[in-house]
Amino acid sequence: MSCRNGFIGRRELLKLGSIGAVGLAANLWRVKQVYAAERSVIEPPPNPDLALKKLMAGNQRFVQHQPQYPDQSAKRLQEVAQAQHPFATILSCADSRVPAEIVFDQGIGDVFDVRIAGNIATSEAIGSIEYAVALLGTPLLMVLGHERCGAVTAAVQNEALPGEMSTFVNAILPAVKRVADQPGDAVNNAVVANVQYQLEQLQQSSLLKERLQSGKLKMVGARYDLDTGTVSIIA
Repeated sequence: MSCRNGFIGRRELLKLGSIGAVGLAANLWRVKQVYAAERSVIEPPPNPDLALKKLMAGNQRFVQHQPQYPDQSAKRLQEVAQAQHPFATILSCADSRVPAEIVFDQGIGDVFDVRIAGNIATSEAIGSIEYAVALLGTPLLMVLGHERCGAVTAAVQNEALPGEMSTFVNAILPAVKRVADQPGDAVNNAVVANVQYQLEQLQQSSLLKERLQSGKLKMVGARYDLDTGTVSIIA
């Protein structure tokens, strides 16, 4: 390379520029390849029907005491460290006996959990669900109630409660009133009615409604049996 008076000649400068351009293009290509490889590690969410089948198959493994404990390895931890693509969003009760990942035999990054007493669709819960569905692309949304729910029982009894506990009772009362005259167990009737009612509240979200109408989202209601561990679709 020639250098006259401390300056690089025009021809040499052009050579350097072309080499730099080639190097930059190569580096960009490598970055794109690495990014694509990282993205391919996590499988894209299945379609809504397959997502539901996958969730219910996990529950069957749990009920039959044959769990596979999927997606719980150190490798999986690294796979989802930078991005999450849960295949199901579940609005469930905060009850300690109904942990979604366990009763559906799923692992890290599989389920977007929104847990609140009485599985009620508060504004905060709806916002969390909209985030999972609209931004993360979750294809399945389940509202999961459960047998002998304490929050629903409190709403059926409709007695004064201390602190802020009356807030979830008030959110369940409309469902309780719907089935007040039905025969059978009042709490169980209200558990089912509450799942259906909270689904209706979620369907008022414009973001969720758009995904439903496009076929990219499936919404279902379900009931968990505390005695058997079985999840049954009810809506």
